[in-house]
Amino acid sequence: MSAIGLYARATAGYAQRLTHAITVLQVAALEHRGRIVQATSLGAEDMVITDMIARHHLNISLSTLDTGRLHNESLELIPRIEKHYCVEVKRFAPPSESVLHFVRSHGESAMYRSIELRKACCALRKLEPLVRMLDGASAWVTGLRREQSNARDGVPFREADAQGRSKISPLADWSWADVWHYIATHDVPYNPLHDQFMPSIGCAPCTRAIAVGEEFRSGRWWWEADAAKECGLHVAQAHSATEGVAA
Repeated sequence: MSAIGLYARATAGYAQRLTHAITVLQVAALEHRGRIVQATSLGAEDMVITDMIARHHLNISLSTLDTGRLHNESLELIPRIEKHYCVEVKRFAPPSESVLHFVRSHGESAMYRSIELRKACCALRKLEPLVRMLDGASAWVTGLRREQSNARDGVPFREADAQGRSKISPLADWSWADVWHYIATHDVPYNPLHDQFMPSIGCAPCTRAIAVGEEFRSGRWWWEADAAKECGLHVAQAHSATEGVAA
């Protein structure tokens, strides 16, 4: 069964949450006028936001992090987005020489050997490119939701990151059912890995399918303790590793 068939359903208050999310994006787009970017992970939440941006003709550019270890399904979604919405998805990748040096020093599977090496890999492949993605921006849009994990249960609709940029999370109060109800209602293209029981999708070595009853993000870095399961993009203290961008 598809993810739509499994998860999509109308829930109480959905219409109000939808209106509020669109308003949050509209206000941010007007306030930042061309200096706001959606940092899409290519997951379901971000596809909802991309659809809202396109549907309401908002002046918000679209970028993603091409870490060099994404699933083929994630990479193949990028041209589908560009064709469906007639937009450009800018890709930001880590410096190839830095990746080569890291792999030569620590191996292709360094992330499994220690939390320190896994976080070093995330810093190289995600946080450094994020610095360049947000260069010149005064705001960025994320698909964070409070329901995703205990570490995210206080996600605000808007906050300042460590560089003083506005970080916008219009779906903060949405449920997983809300996300898929929107996708079903608006025929939004999505990552087929969601149909393989992967609600949270990252790099291929660090993502697996989850079983019934497991936590939403239990398929990410499943060999680590729950407290460690962030790459640094949305953790305030991670800024020391990347000049203060991640919050």
